[in-house]
Formats: sequence, C-alpha cells, structure tokens
Amino acid sequence: MAGTHAGPNYMVIFWWLFALTVVEVGVIFMPLAKLVIAILLISLALSKASLVAMYFMHLRFERRTLGLIAVTPVFLGALLIFILVPDHSAVLHRTSEAVKITPAAGHR
Repeated sequence: MAGTHAGPNYMVIFWWLFALTVVEVGVIFMPLAKLVIAILLISLALSKASLVAMYFMHLRFERRTLGLIAVTPVFLGALLIFILVPDHSAVLHRTSEAVKITPAAGHR
C-alpha cells in the first residue's frame, strides 16, 4: 500500500469555491470605497484561482518547478497591468457630456 494517494475531496473544494463566490457577491453590495472593494474582490478572485489551480489542475501534488511555471503568467499579467494603468489615467474620460449628433438638412 506504499505510494497510494487518496486524492483531494472535490466536494470540499467545491463548497469553498461556493462560499468565496457568496462572499464576493456580498462584497459588491457593501458600502465601502471603490478601492477597498476592488482590493477585496481581487484577493478573493486570486484565492479562488489558486484553489482551482492547486486541486483541479493538480498543481498541489506536482513538483515546485511546475508550480513556478504556472505562477509566472500571473506575475507577467500583474506587470502588464501596472505598466498600462498610467496610460488609462492620462486620458480624460467624459461619458456624461455626450456629443449630440444632429441629422443634416436633407437627411431625416
């Protein structure tokens, strides 16, 4: 019996993912600042993604090298987001003052 592996209990992981999703929905309706809500939602999403990666992609039972290979795109994505945030903030977005287009004299 040496070397047998029982494997994870997928129903427990499912209930954890369900509970985290319920918490996410609850956070959306909390009267907090947008930055706090964004930080909470990102941290909940990362915890859910790590549960899925660890158990459903079986990274929990692999060597560390494969885990590092799987985590590398997360850091690259975060780097790209931090690089692009200043570009998004530099453009003035005006959605309340929409430009009204009037039809030409001959077109109705």
